[in-house]
Amino acid sequence: MGSGRAVSSASAAGECVGSGREVSSASATDEFVGSGKTAPWVSVEAGGRVVVAEPRRLAARAAAARMAGLLGERVGETVGYAVRGDRKVGPRTRIEVVTSGLLVRRLQQDPELAGVGTVILDECHERHLDADLLLALLLDARSGLRPDLKVLATSATVAADRLAELLGGDGAAAPVLEVRGRTHPVDIGYLPALPRERVEGHVARATRTALAETDGDILVFLPGVGEINRTAGLLRDLDVDVLPLHGRLTGAAQDAALRPGQRRRVVLSTAVAESSLTVPGVRAVVDSGLSRVSRVDHRRGLSGLATVRVSAAVAEQRAGRAGREAPGRAWRCWPEYEHHTLPAYPDPEIRTAELTRLALELACWGTPDGSALAWWDAPPEGALTAARTVLHALGALDGNDHITARGRAMATLGLHPRLARALLDGAAHLGPKLAAEMVALMDDDTLAPGTDATAALRTLRTDRPPRWTREVTRLTRLVGESDGSAVSGESAYGAIASGAETGGAVLTGEVSRSAATSFDVRAKAGSPGDGRAEGSSPAGSHGDRQADARRGSGGSGGGRRDSVGSGGGRRDSAGSGLGRRDSVGSGGGRRDLVGSGLGRHDSAGSGVGVLEEGVALMIALAQPERLARRRGSGSGSYLMAGGTAVSLPAGSGLVAAEWLAVAVADRDPGRAEGRIRLAAIASEDLARAAAPGLVSVGEEVRWDGGDVIARWVERLGAIVLSEKPLREPDSALVGAALREGLRAEGIGLLRWSDDARNLRDRLAFLHRTLGTPWPDVDDDALLADLDSWLGPELATARRRADLARIDAGTALRRLLPWPEAARLDDLAPERLEVPSGSRVRVDYSADQPVLAVKVQEIFGWTTPPTLADGRATLLLHLLSPAQRPVAVTADLPSFWQTGWPQVRADLRGRYPKHAWPEDPTQVPAHRGTARRLRPT
Repeated sequence: MGSGRAVSSASAAGECVGSGREVSSASATDEFVGSGKTAPWVSVEAGGRVVVAEPRRLAARAAAARMAGLLGERVGETVGYAVRGDRKVGPRTRIEVVTSGLLVRRLQQDPELAGVGTVILDECHERHLDADLLLALLLDARSGLRPDLKVLATSATVAADRLAELLGGDGAAAPVLEVRGRTHPVDIGYLPALPRERVEGHVARATRTALAETDGDILVFLPGVGEINRTAGLLRDLDVDVLPLHGRLTGAAQDAALRPGQRRRVVLSTAVAESSLTVPGVRAVVDSGLSRVSRVDHRRGLSGLATVRVSAAVAEQRAGRAGREAPGRAWRCWPEYEHHTLPAYPDPEIRTAELTRLALELACWGTPDGSALAWWDAPPEGALTAARTVLHALGALDGNDHITARGRAMATLGLHPRLARALLDGAAHLGPKLAAEMVALMDDDTLAPGTDATAALRTLRTDRPPRWTREVTRLTRLVGESDGSAVSGESAYGAIASGAETGGAVLTGEVSRSAATSFDVRAKAGSPGDGRAEGSSPAGSHGDRQADARRGSGGSGGGRRDSVGSGGGRRDSAGSGLGRRDSVGSGGGRRDLVGSGLGRHDSAGSGVGVLEEGVALMIALAQPERLARRRGSGSGSYLMAGGTAVSLPAGSGLVAAEWLAVAVADRDPGRAEGRIRLAAIASEDLARAAAPGLVSVGEEVRWDGGDVIARWVERLGAIVLSEKPLREPDSALVGAALREGLRAEGIGLLRWSDDARNLRDRLAFLHRTLGTPWPDVDDDALLADLDSWLGPELATARRRADLARIDAGTALRRLLPWPEAARLDDLAPERLEVPSGSRVRVDYSADQPVLAVKVQEIFGWTTPPTLADGRATLLLHLLSPAQRPVAVTADLPSFWQTGWPQVRADLRGRYPKHAWPEDPTQVPAHRGTARRLRPT
């Protein structure tokens, strides 16, 4: 917790921002988790307004309500809040609670934060992406533009030393104040799962135990909305109120969970209730031990939420909720011994999440790579590079990684850049309303009960849930405030093409000049307190003063990018053994949207045939690499343009579709394929029109099914649109395919005679014994450098049968070093002459060279020759007259003395025609029987 001084909540607030003491930064930590750090700020008299940044909208609203209640006021008077789509402030507001993301947008508009004296970063221990970015931007603004700005951080569980060092700057750590708020003891128990018990059943069982053994309300932590709904179903027979609590609920539903009830309550919550919120009446906590966090699968191009085990810090935070008002109890749904294996703290989201949105904000700030900022944890270089590649393809960055006008317009929308691009370009062709409806749906896919996005949109239009309706209204207003310039079909869809890895998703290509500059979404002018929703600050209003203060006036970033991502390596589902000579975006890939029926729209986007295509088009604009084609007739498995295989769940109404535009897909651990969560029926024409840059045509020559396959192929990313055989494929591509075949199936594809194998064994022996310059000839070494020894043969080979005719021995001789090659037969002779006069082949295949010879042929031999200039000895396999082994020795003199008598005794009776002398060192060697020893 650091070496801070322990104080009360109220005194901590006063010490941090009180007018009697200058403190530019501080870190307030909580020795007792869940003891209340946010509320005391209402008592502070500070210069300028106080802005409190919370990680979630629900937490922001709840914190504002709590502080306003302490003052006996309504929200919107002294204390107000602002979240995306909802804001309550007034002329007397001194403390405003906002989300971290909204404050990032305000900083982009006004880096000086005019009128703000103090910024409080609450719940820093959660390490959300927006919160880490906000901290970095605030520290940058304070160092260059607002040295008087007070930046404070509160945290329940995080180790304070690093945070204090970061906030202090200039080598001096910020003060650390440990807040000792009200807390009560919590008795913790462990309740492991039963065999094959699902998480919902496990948690429901623990909840029933908690209800039976405690009084008061129960707070249950589950990883997601699905688990909440299923657990609620298992508890519906109880005589208690079972209430959900998560960020996707309406404000009224959230408030119901945060108000005391007439009956006993079970509140089923996601991580939103871990901190910032006080659920009144709670005397017991049931913790599933699971949390849902942002993850990206770079290899498969899938990003989303993954279910993981909580950290020890999070488990402590959750348990602390039971002791907010009175002594409580907590049940942990895992064995006690497992608790010690939990990670100490959660992984910062910046290390694991997809970073495209972060990269856009950094570009708006004027530091695309983030190197000018002080980070708690810097963003991973690879993930940030992949994110900038996506932004280039969307037209948000120019060739120098500077923000474009289009990128600024995208940033103002408060959306992921992919969704912002879909909204701007989709509105030009389908109308603002349909574009806004679909983006609001894709941004909150929990609104869709099934996999059919079109059916989900129809249901939303009928039911008009308030959260979705508000977002549609906001987005429609924002896109309607553009300058009215139209986006042509060429510019709207030219921003997508294939060829580069973007965090596992293929997205590169042309961005026309008009696409990069034709949108300028303007929000109404005003201060951060004028009621503008989260993410709706004016385009171009970042305030280049901060960027200029850092890098001079040379990089405002308004340049245009005519071509991006050209020449990158496209990942192909057919395998890595693919040679290709193609033309990206050619071959009729680009089609006019009007010609495909997608240019017609009415104000509601509900014309005949337009809704279905429009839904698919909006998804394709946001995720072009997720256009997918069925892999086989009647199959529920699809191949996405990015190269990832996905499948529909059983019973999906989309299973008959040949083409899909996939909005949401994820992959469970251990599954080879991803799973489609939300999609719309598409067509080849729509795919070509929406993603022309993914279309490529050209020769494809690859190793497939054990031989070279040559085709002329038209593709959309990894999806084959059409193909035909090639009679005369490009020789360079054929050679590449043959090389890939050798790497896949091994050098056994060549013809290996006995002489070739022996030569390879001899070379391996010399490399092992003498080292350089004798070559390494094991499989890996030979396959890694095929051209050095097999190049001439590969230049003329065309198929597998040609490989089988190549003499591997002849090819291997190209590896012999010069002039050492002249001594090959001296250092590792193929055959050795033994005393009988026979020339016997030496076997070099084992670690020690072996000479297998009849024992009669080495009579008189006391010192066998050595190899490799005396560095290796022979291992003698001595054979009987029937060529069967009778002894193995590397020490022949010792064998003659100690081993030979036993061999002689065993074999002289069995082979009486052969010589078995008592002293073989004194008898001439011979090849045949003993008769040859008799004098003539």
